[in-house]
Amino acid sequence: MTDQTTPAAEVAALRPQPKGFGVIRAAFRERRTLAMLLLGFSAGLPFAMLFGTLNAWLSEVDVSVATIGILSWVGLFGAFKFLWSPAVGLHLPLLSRLGRRRSWLVICQSVLALVFIVIAASHPTGGAIGLLASAAAIGAFASATQDIVIDTWRIEAADDHLPVDLLSSVYQLGFRTAALVGGAGALVLADTAGWPATFFAAAVLMGLGLLGTFIAPEPLVAAEKAVERERIGSPALRRTALFVTLAAWAWAGFMLIRFMIMALTTVPAPSAGQFIQSWGPWIVAAAVLLPAALAGVLVWRGRSTAPESQPANTVTERFYDAILAPLVELMGRLGWGALIVLGLVLSYRITDGVWGPFAYPFYLGTEGGGLGRTMTEVALASKTFGVVMTILGIGLGGWALVVVGRMPCLLIGAVLSAATNLLMMDLAMGAPVIDPFMRATGLYGLFSVFGVGEPLARLMAAIAGENIAGGFAGAAFVAYLSALSNRLFGAVQFAVFASLALLIGTLGRAPLGELVDREGFAPMFQFAALIGLVAVVFCLIEWVRLTLERRKVERLQAKSSKAL
Repeated sequence: MTDQTTPAAEVAALRPQPKGFGVIRAAFRERRTLAMLLLGFSAGLPFAMLFGTLNAWLSEVDVSVATIGILSWVGLFGAFKFLWSPAVGLHLPLLSRLGRRRSWLVICQSVLALVFIVIAASHPTGGAIGLLASAAAIGAFASATQDIVIDTWRIEAADDHLPVDLLSSVYQLGFRTAALVGGAGALVLADTAGWPATFFAAAVLMGLGLLGTFIAPEPLVAAEKAVERERIGSPALRRTALFVTLAAWAWAGFMLIRFMIMALTTVPAPSAGQFIQSWGPWIVAAAVLLPAALAGVLVWRGRSTAPESQPANTVTERFYDAILAPLVELMGRLGWGALIVLGLVLSYRITDGVWGPFAYPFYLGTEGGGLGRTMTEVALASKTFGVVMTILGIGLGGWALVVVGRMPCLLIGAVLSAATNLLMMDLAMGAPVIDPFMRATGLYGLFSVFGVGEPLARLMAAIAGENIAGGFAGAAFVAYLSALSNRLFGAVQFAVFASLALLIGTLGRAPLGELVDREGFAPMFQFAALIGLVAVVFCLIEWVRLTLERRKVERLQAKSSKAL
């Protein structure tokens, strides 16, 4: 595949490229880095406000748990955003001067700002709850769409001078900063100025995202010929694969809409978590795995036929280029390695995501090894100190990605994510390891300077280790997925990867909840650490695969140079 180049780009390619810390220094002297930071903030703020802070407001005014449950399904937009990811490849005629990516960002960010204003003007009681719920749903959809566009821009904007690894770390830094502002910061503001003022402030802060959009340079449009190369196999086979894929996506969309209607009209409302656990695997199989298998068949059957070189002249061909061509390119590039990539994507963040819903019961409860901490203590340890530690982990991950490399960081992140579950297991067992360690190192004395007692100090130390590891692994994982996605098809490919990684962590939560009820929290954390070893194994296998591919390319290049 070839990308469009300019004389300026050719000259830049001849210049010596910075390495190590030089990359970081060079990156922060150009506008793409600032744009990425602001766009990361723009992605993180709606996530924090709509899926966390809004629930705090509802709880404070005594909105029923059933109603909060109805609103919880808006999170499904993020889990299934790959279903409409091809749409962001369309040009928006009224904003065409901004470019394809920036025009979509302006629309999404403007909608999100309006959503926050509507929520600020509403009140979550009486008849206004319907307006607030509708605004939250529209905001969740706009947020998920914005995520698709930002992920695509990051992949397309990266180059040797500003690698995707560094851009991914900067994005994570902006996202987590927004989580701190929209989480702990929003709660403090709500306590002093009230909830309407808090959401109005969020609408104003979306202006930072708009600023990032206008700062961001529009990436070059990829050559049409590169899309045409993925039009392989017979026309009849392509049409069949496309129609089957569209039917599978239509069924997945129907299931989602059906659940949403049930959530709004049924009392008590069904659980979004239970919906994902029951239907999530089938939806993933129909909407992702089946199209990927069909793409593999097209690659296999199309090896003996030349790709079509004509522009898309029919609606069917345009749909094929938007939906199946990204998967055909991915399967053709990865081959059997797609199985390794799929295993890595599915397993990498499961060790963190699988026990996420049980964090508050563990921190606040007293049974089964629960810590019995107060809400104030948990807010300090998790929502403030913990977010800062996550940002620290992201910073370490960004530095390591540039200095050490992508695959070493991915492996280190997998090991740390698995191992830090043992810190939580130790707390659940009464801290037989953490307690003597903190006494021997004087950490208890350090925490006491800030008025933090020993029980809370142990929790903060464990959260520090777990969140630093999570931030490091998150930066490495986003960088890996971004590098894995082709610049031409980043919207669909990254959305599929991200959705798979998000969904898989929810599937094992029901059995884990039963395990906690039976045996307490310690066995749950031990199990999470063990399943984290699966990601470690896949990281090692993927590292070997990439090494063999690189050596194969080097041998071919050596043969070509000798022939010349």
